[in-house]
Amino acid sequence: MSSISNEELEAQFDAGEDITDYLDLSTARRPNQDRASAPKRISMDVPEQLVLRLDRAAERMGVNRQAVIKVWLTERLDEEDERESRRRQAAAS
Repeated sequence: MSSISNEELEAQFDAGEDITDYLDLSTARRPNQDRASAPKRISMDVPEQLVLRLDRAAERMGVNRQAVIKVWLTERLDEEDERESRRRQAAAS
């Protein structure tokens, strides 16, 4: 495996060059490879305005709509878990 600075690696990546020679793929893994944690498909109806707002956010972030939804849902659920944990600690005191 070759060695390179972060700045050089980023420049080559941004230029669309192949950077695989600089990556240690021996420890690479695929998230959600376990069947128990495999992604599940959901479907929901939302107002058109919400879809348009999601699309604008996705464009600003440089990702697709699905990625925005996943990140925001995860962040919100993490916040809810933390609130619930604090409530339980307070109740136990």
